Amino acid sequence: MAQVEISVPDEQAIRAQKIDAYFAKRNMPLQGYGAKLVKVAEENNLDWRLLPAIGIKESTGGKFACYNNPFGWGSCKIKFKDFDTAIETVAYNLGGNNPNTERYYKDATTTEILHHYNNSVVPTYTKEIFAFMELIEKGA
Repeated sequence: MAQVEISVPDEQAIRAQKIDAYFAKRNMPLQGYGAKLVKVAEENNLDWRLLPAIGIKESTGGKFACYNNPFGWGSCKIKFKDFDTAIETVAYNLGGNNPNTERYYKDATTTEILHHYNNSVVPTYTKEIFAFMELIEKGA
């Protein structure tokens, strides 16, 4: 009997599909960046749902991004040449890899990251981001 090889999508691909499906369902400009978001999350030791959820909260998935900054990074005063650069830069910072911001993010939990990102200003911020993270994971 011949052995049949079954191709199983890897975890990164499944996660990227979930992100892109969430954005596509809502016609959000970050659609198509799922693989990039998952890749940089892994490279920077972040929850794979964190950046997409921040992008949803801050700019409705890029619909209201200022200067290619869908995450509102730097109070939306920081300009990026494109979404790819914004994704890489914000992930690098939130991962605690930038010496200028590591005091806030290095070795921090997702809750601690969110506290420094905006929860200290908006008390409901962390709860809202976690709710978006759940929706992304469920494919809702």
